Amino acid sequence: MFFKKKEMENKNFQTKICALLIHTAKIDENYTDKEEEIIKQTLEELGVEKENVNKTIKEAKIIEENSNQILDFTREVKNLSENNKIKIIESLWSIIYSNKDADIYETNLMRRLAGLLYIDNKTMGDIKERVKIQNSK
Repeated sequence: MFFKKKEMENKNFQTKICALLIHTAKIDENYTDKEEEIIKQTLEELGVEKENVNKTIKEAKIIEENSNQILDFTREVKNLSENNKIKIIESLWSIIYSNKDADIYETNLMRRLAGLLYIDNKTMGDIKERVKIQNSK
């Protein structure tokens, strides 16, 4: 678990992060079971109890479908420590590269998120390459 217990007790915080993960998975209009498994694994790593993961995903899907901008999802994430932001970014790239390729919509989303989350280009590029190599094996 990489977040403080206090942060993860905030259900809104959990759901917003999940909505961001779902948004990333859906942006290429091909939401796969593999992407959902990465989301579930990420939520468990975030400290969401296993029995609450599916409920959190269900709630996050509703939020994601009813939102028209990613600012809703990033507001709380940008206040996290650098290490925690990097872990979220790693999960996002893992979702993107779960199908071995990133399309223009996915890379554009990640560029926007880098700015919104105050992640510099070098860090973002390093994370992307590391995840890309892991997913190509």
